[in-house]
Amino acid sequence: MTKLVYLKKVSLANGETLGYRERIGGEENLLLIHGNMTSSKHWDLLIEELDSKYKLYAVDMRGFGISSYHTPIERIKDFSDDIKLFVDEMGLKNFGIIGWSTGGAVAMEFCADYPGYCNRLILLSAASTRGYPFYGTDQNGQPDITKRLQTVVDIQKDPLRTIPIQRAYDSKDREMLKGIWNALIYRKAQPKPEKYEEYIEDMITQRNLADVYHSLNTFNISMKYNGLTQGSDKVNAITIPVLVLRGDEDLVITDEMTKEILEDFKGRAQYVELTGCGHSPLVDNLKLLTAEVEKFLG
Repeated sequence: MTKLVYLKKVSLANGETLGYRERIGGEENLLLIHGNMTSSKHWDLLIEELDSKYKLYAVDMRGFGISSYHTPIERIKDFSDDIKLFVDEMGLKNFGIIGWSTGGAVAMEFCADYPGYCNRLILLSAASTRGYPFYGTDQNGQPDITKRLQTVVDIQKDPLRTIPIQRAYDSKDREMLKGIWNALIYRKAQPKPEKYEEYIEDMITQRNLADVYHSLNTFNISMKYNGLTQGSDKVNAITIPVLVLRGDEDLVITDEMTKEILEDFKGRAQYVELTGCGHSPLVDNLKLLTAEVEKFLG
């Protein structure tokens, strides 16, 4: 049975307006936080599949989807502070969170800064506790791991990722965006054609690409220096149950990044590898993803 989902907006105390999708029914609150180049729209398959006992909220972060972007974000904490204002506005407490990719970093920052709200945390193909590094390019146009980018201006000038993707956004080059996703994310399976077109249209709404890259590059809640920033050690403030999920064929989040998360949680996080999945288990194996999520949430 198709579940009723409404797209709404809510005004925050900081002057921003966040869009969100709310699935009608259910009693156990679950908040879904999307990643880069997406919005709440990209959760639609999981929203339809998850057991009806869950009351689902999927938010558009600032600068994505139908949300506003009045004040540019400078760090992952800006996103997580928006989430705090959102859940307060909605009156949400005692809820689970699934954070996908960049949304995983946002979810970790939120849980560290605002204990007592989230009761279960699922990190789906999440950025590391030590951030997601962005490097300069060598003379052959390949990433040079000896030249980590330092500033948002460096990120804006990056010829490998920022410039071509921003150009595709600006020109609404759907075929180029589809080519990027087919190469990195939808390598084995693809959404149905009409849904894929909706996803591409949704990507073009993003207004903060370089700012997100910079925020990921500087993010670090570990105990360690990540090559650019010293860790805040906030990871130790996260004491709720944590599930880490990663597809064994993920080309966006490396195995090393996931190992960093597990190391920094010091045994407090459970890990499940999603066999045969890439960066979008929602498309690669929705049944497997749903089963692992529901088993963890209990």
